[in-house]
Formats: sequence, structure tokens, C-alpha cells
Amino acid sequence: MRNRKLVIIVLTLVMLFGVLSACSSKGNNTPANTDKTSAPPTTTNDVVEGAFPDYSAGFPENVTIEIPVYERAFEGWNVADNYYTRWIQKEFGDKNNVTVKYVPISRGNEVQDFQQLLAAHKAPDIVFHYDMPQQIAYYSEEVLQPINYDEVANYAPTYWGNMSSTIEQYGTINDEKIFFFASRPDADNFLTLIRKDWVEQVGMKLEDLTSLEKYNEMLVKWKEAGLGVTSGALVRNNFNFNYGFRDWPIDPAYRALYSDLSVADLTTVATERYLRNLNYQYNNGLLDKEFYLRDDDNKVKSEFVSGRTGTYATYLASNSDVISSTLANNPKAEFAILPPNAAIPEGLQPQGRAYWPFGFIMGINYETPEIERIAVWKFLEWMSQPEVLFFLQNGVEGENYTLDADGLAVKNLEYTGESVLSMNNNKDYWALVTESAQYPDPEINKKSQIRNWAPVGYESLIETHLKNYVDTAPYRTPDALFTDVVATVGEYKADLNELFQELYIKIVTSPEAQFDTLYEAAKKTYLDAGYQEILDEKQEIIDKGNFR
Repeated sequence: MRNRKLVIIVLTLVMLFGVLSACSSKGNNTPANTDKTSAPPTTTNDVVEGAFPDYSAGFPENVTIEIPVYERAFEGWNVADNYYTRWIQKEFGDKNNVTVKYVPISRGNEVQDFQQLLAAHKAPDIVFHYDMPQQIAYYSEEVLQPINYDEVANYAPTYWGNMSSTIEQYGTINDEKIFFFASRPDADNFLTLIRKDWVEQVGMKLEDLTSLEKYNEMLVKWKEAGLGVTSGALVRNNFNFNYGFRDWPIDPAYRALYSDLSVADLTTVATERYLRNLNYQYNNGLLDKEFYLRDDDNKVKSEFVSGRTGTYATYLASNSDVISSTLANNPKAEFAILPPNAAIPEGLQPQGRAYWPFGFIMGINYETPEIERIAVWKFLEWMSQPEVLFFLQNGVEGENYTLDADGLAVKNLEYTGESVLSMNNNKDYWALVTESAQYPDPEINKKSQIRNWAPVGYESLIETHLKNYVDTAPYRTPDALFTDVVATVGEYKADLNELFQELYIKIVTSPEAQFDTLYEAAKKTYLDAGYQEILDEKQEIIDKGNFR
């Protein structure tokens, strides 16, 4: 089966690139500069004067750059045309003779969106993703062009100074310099809210939730009291569901073999534990019965807001409306942070996936001409300036915020005027250079995180979350980063993703007595459908030591 698929893929690529060779680059006859034989770039900002054209005063002719931006379906928000995109055009674009065009990318279906745009030769100049396996898949599909570090350093010295060590360490694949990155400070606002009033209504306390077993006991009491169930969502596209069900300490080779955000692990003991618990919860009426229909965040959120579920996992921000919306339905609702061990079986540790030391992983579209690529570097340089970041993150002083005695921006959450921030504090625009807003002083920065992440009056939620984040740090480990392309991942991941959804839903929703039989059959089906070939190829790379 694999040989037949490879023949089809090769023939398709031959025809595709035959067509591409006759097409102009993004409608422009200027080819991209993808010279792979240039001298090795320097690793400092000491670029030889005159080595590159001087565009410090702007471009002599207008240049259009297309920048991807997540479309998160915020009501009333046009991601491609709003106060901030117009401000960016005025402050960067007009001053450099550049037209900045934003290209909406669906957050939930970003890979499909990029693939469709690439196939139609309408993809933006930057192709990004948060996870390396997918970016390596783009690279293996030959839709990214090599970059010249000297060029980046020349046109984006501030950006290069901030990110050069990360780019040099992680940006090379198969000896080609491909990727560049946004910074990622060690911070995260992803957490799980729980209805504290429900916990206490059944005679328990948050401190009682010391394991998954104790959590399930509480869910039984919720059911008996007629309160609600734990939330659920369709697992797809992003696979880190079984980390807390793994043995500790984690073996690096095991982690390299089975940790992959692109392809689900269905075959290990950790996944069996995870699925067995879901099957128990489902059959005993403790889990959202239609969890497999919750295929986007809004659907999961609506169950919590309406009071049908008592938990909700989210990136909480100061202008998130989940708490206020829930209170509108139930003014007596109280909220807390689910303790880390509440989702972990007794005897295991609250393992999680540590982030690599970068946010967005970015590549330059293979069809982007040299002049547009240079404009992208200049754009990243401009956005790397502290005053630009501060404006994009906070808005207009006196309207969106005021400054306190520490120099912190205090958000005006009642403001609804033209410069109102998007629901994630405009992150989808400034995330090209950093994953979170930062202040240089650690204490001030902590205050900033609480201000940015906590709805007013709920600062204690973020304080608890930050403490949990520190406490669980020893159990967070990053996935392995392969320095060889795992070709079988790109070949099989789409089919395996669909197959995983089918198999795991069938297992979870089956009677408990059928679990073992169905799970064993599912493992064989999954391995035969290509997962075994992925494991075999990964093992070869692991044996060679080509991962870190």
C-alpha cells in the first residue's frame, strides 16, 4: 500500500511542479531567491556594508506582503480590516511603501487552509504553525524556501538579535536554513475552570481532588445531585491527550517514538488508560454524552456557559467573556482552577508537554519573491520595537488603558470604541515576534500576567494557575525534535487522523464489557493503516541519534 501511495505522490509532484515552473511567483515574474550555494551566513549583526540594497527609506516601488492571521470567529471582529490592521498599514506600510494584506486562517483548520491556499498559489508570504512536525511537513512538501541569515540580520537587526540563537539552533533541516521563530517566554495561560459552587454543593473541596479517582468520585456526586457533567471535546489534529497517563520518569526514546502532535498515539498503555477512563465516564453518565460533536471551542464553551458542564479548558484572558456569560445564566456560579492532579491516575505525575523555546515556527512561502521577503524582514523588525508591541498589546492610552504607578497598562474593559482589542488582546497580530507580553522586571511581569489573563475580580484564578505552573514544571518535557524528515508522517497523518477519530469514539462509547476486545482490534487496524510504518521510520532515526 505504501509503495503505491508513494508512486502516486511522486507522479503528482512531478505534474504539479511542472505546472508551477510555468507559473509566475504569486503573480509576479520576479523569482524567489533560493540560492543554496551562497557562503555561510554570519551569526552576528556585523553585516558587510553594501552587501544588500538599502531600503531604509522605504521601497522605490510599492511592495505587497501577505501576512497570515488567525480567524477565531470573534463576533463583530474582522481580522483582516480593523483599527489595528489600519494602524499597521499607516505606521509601517505607508512609511515603507508597503501594502500589508492580512490573510485569515481558521484556527481550527489552519493546515487545511494553508494547503488549499498553497495549492491555489494564493498562500501568504509567511507560512506558520505552532508545532514543528507540521512545519517539517510543509518543508517536505517543498513549499518553503531557504533563508539567508545575513539578509535577516541586515534588514531586521533587532529581531535577529532577539532570536538568532534560537534560529541557529532549531531553524536548519537537512542542512537547509528554513525556519525562523517568534520568542516564547516561559509562560502559559491555558487552564481548566471548574464550577467551585458545584464542588462544594456535593460536600467536597478542591483540595480533595488529588487524583483522577477522586475526581471521578466527585463526578458521581454531581450526577446524583443533578448538577451536570465534565466537559468533553473531539480529539483531533493536536494530540497530547495521554501525557498525564504516562509512567514517570519518561524515557527519552519512548517520548521521541510516541509523542507527535501530528499523529495520535493509539497503541500505548498510556492511551489505553486514557480511553478506559473516558469509557468509564461515558457509560456512567459522568461525561458530556455528545463530546464527539464538540469539534470547536465555541461548542465546548457553550456547554459550560449554559450550566450543562462543570469544567472548561481555555486560554483565559482579561477580556474573556466565559465567566461573565456563565454568570448571566447563573448569578450564583463560582469558579476555581481544576487542580493539576485531578486529571491524573493515582500513582502517576501531572506530566505535560513543555513548549519548545519558541512560539510561532515560520517559513517563507516558496513563491515569495526576494523583494517581498525583504519587506517581511523589515515588518518583523518594526514589530519587534518595544513601543510597537506595547501599542498592539494594549491599545490607545486613555481609551483602552491607563498606566499605574508601576508603568503597567490597566485595561479599561468597558471600552467599546474603535480601538477595542480583539478577544485575545490582539495576540494574533503581535504573536509573529513573541508569544506573550513581557515586562523586564519579574515582579512587574507577574502583575502584568495577572492583569492580562484574569477577568476583573478573578485575579486569584491566575495566581493559582501561576503557582500550579511552577509546581508542575518538573513534569513538563518537550517533544523530541527530529532533524530528519519523518516522511511517513506526511504520508499517513490525514488518513490516520480520521481513522483515530472513528476508532476512539467507537471505543469510548461502547459498553464497558466490550472495551478490551474493541481496543485490541482498533490497535491492529491503526497499525496496519500506516502507524506501524511511522513507528518504524522514527525508530530508525532514533537509532541514528538524529533527534534532540
